[in-house]
Amino acid sequence: MSWKWEYAFGAEEAVRSLPSDFLATIERAADELVRAAEALHVHGRAHEGLDPQGRQFLVSGGMFRYQVVVRSERVYIVQITYLGF
Repeated sequence: MSWKWEYAFGAEEAVRSLPSDFLATIERAADELVRAAEALHVHGRAHEGLDPQGRQFLVSGGMFRYQVVVRSERVYIVQITYLGF
């Protein structure tokens, strides 16, 4: 399995109503987070500790909250806030 990101919970529903340029910004940021998580947690599937605390990531036009689940090798986007600027 390799590291990936995906929308989770209500973020999946919110994506349908957001502008495509804002979504593209979120997806680029999520790709960066995946690369960082993969570099930090080289042996993700064998991880035995706690997962890192969920955080928020500011992007142009809003922000999103994400959670890294190391054993699943996933970065989940759990909430999106679009401010429209």
